[in-house]
Amino acid sequence: MMRTVALEEHFTVPALVAKIDPAAIAARGFRKRTPPKSGHNPFELAPEIGPRRLALMDEAGISVQVLSNTGPGPDLVAGAEGVALAREMNDRLALAVSAHPDRFAGFAVLPMLSPEACAAELERCVKDLGFVGTLINGTTNGLFLDDACYDPLLAAAVQLDVPIYIHPHLAPAAVRDAYFSGLANGPAQVLEAAGWGWHSETAIHVLRMVLSGALDRHPALKLIIGHMGEMLPMMLARADEVFRNDADHLERPISEQIVEQIWVTTSGIFTEPPFLAALLTFGIDRLMFSIDYPYASNAKGRTFLDQITLSPTDRAKLTHGNADALLKLTHP
Repeated sequence: MMRTVALEEHFTVPALVAKIDPAAIAARGFRKRTPPKSGHNPFELAPEIGPRRLALMDEAGISVQVLSNTGPGPDLVAGAEGVALAREMNDRLALAVSAHPDRFAGFAVLPMLSPEACAAELERCVKDLGFVGTLINGTTNGLFLDDACYDPLLAAAVQLDVPIYIHPHLAPAAVRDAYFSGLANGPAQVLEAAGWGWHSETAIHVLRMVLSGALDRHPALKLIIGHMGEMLPMMLARADEVFRNDADHLERPISEQIVEQIWVTTSGIFTEPPFLAALLTFGIDRLMFSIDYPYASNAKGRTFLDQITLSPTDRAKLTHGNADALLKLTHP
């Protein structure tokens, strides 16, 4: 079976999450989630980076998982404690990767409430731990990565030549109250998260990176987004049109910046129409396979991958070639 890399695959360390103030977790919007009625329970699978995870990867023909922290995480902890917690979680991930270096790679988690410490921790993770980039979960205290306080982090990612994966997060409280309140708890949670809100927030995050001038300031910055492009493929032409008279400060058109500096993964979406939209918008050289384990099924991801029609060359790019090149993954 062809080498297959999946790079939006998650883990957690419950003993470290237990160090986070429960009030901070609640304030960020985390609530008890309903486990699936059948099949694997993702909340049980996330902490395990060992035989069970490897067996499920083998069953679906997944060669490599690039692992990233799933919240709650150090981005909820301010000051020296947050910096220390990020360091400890990254060290735990490095141990897991070192046990199976041919099967796992790592994205750093950063102390986002201490912007001045983020660049240094990213550098440590890349140079000392061998990580291949970082994954940022949405906004931090309402701030996106375009905020000036994160400019040193963007510059560090460019200097280290590693990508930043912009992942969704729960909405800030004001957005939650305005957009997702007034519904039963279950539907409200899903609408705020995987049902819609996550994806629109990440699309806004990317557009802010363009409109603020952050991508023009850092034209070599490499970003990754998941879920077939977070609804952006269908909107790029419209964005160029409607911003035409109000974005004279940009050095490049919106769509050009996004297509040149962003890679897209298939994480969690396993149907052909959104894949075709991403393919037609970004091109095969910008698409990378992902599953979103343990929240999505390895088996469903494999079924989707086996059913889509691509040339052998393009299939190799999707399954591993683009990820290997972007993340500098080595393999036998």
